[in-house]
Amino acid sequence: MSFFDYVSANAPRISHLFAQHVQVVLISVGLATVVSILFAVATEHLPRTRSLTLSVTGTILTIPSFALFGLMIPVFGLGVTPTVLALTIYAVFPILRNAVTGLDSVDASVVDAARGMGMGAGQQLWRIRLPLAWPVILNGIRVATIMVVAIAAIGAAVRGPGLGELIFRGLSRIGGANALNEALAGVAAIVVVAAVLDVLFLVLGRVTTPKGLHA
Repeated sequence: MSFFDYVSANAPRISHLFAQHVQVVLISVGLATVVSILFAVATEHLPRTRSLTLSVTGTILTIPSFALFGLMIPVFGLGVTPTVLALTIYAVFPILRNAVTGLDSVDASVVDAARGMGMGAGQQLWRIRLPLAWPVILNGIRVATIMVVAIAAIGAAVRGPGLGELIFRGLSRIGGANALNEALAGVAAIVVVAAVLDVLFLVLGRVTTPKGLHA
């Protein structure tokens, strides 16, 4: 059976795993975005804490994904929970770094003007600073998403959802009927997920970025 025949014959299964993969990635990135923005805001006047947080989250990226997923098993078992948690941890650093950069890059004169209009710190953050920092933050979210799309495939090692199942099953049966097609289908589908989400974030950036900040 050719690769395309295999994909056609297994389209429902591949589509189901495709949807699972997208879902687990978006959930993880969503959680990482909330955590990262909260940390960026909370440590704004605590430079040492912010520097330590960036160092720790950056160092976590050097941990092999197999190892991190494995470390989750004794505490969280197998399945969705360890997969989402590991992916969220990996996604924090690029988003946090860009959130810090974006908030720090907001023109001080704009903030002073908002303060002069009677806006409190909370209003300045939500109505002025975050919207102006959003393009930079969104770029960090986009980078984190593409990175996590690939790492999510390793989630199959802890019985997590997604396209990694095809890759792991195919490689475990290599030499058997359609084993290579199964693994290749998983890889190809992950590439498609990355491309689709990348385009989605480009469109989202155009739609959500304040008009005056468009290039």
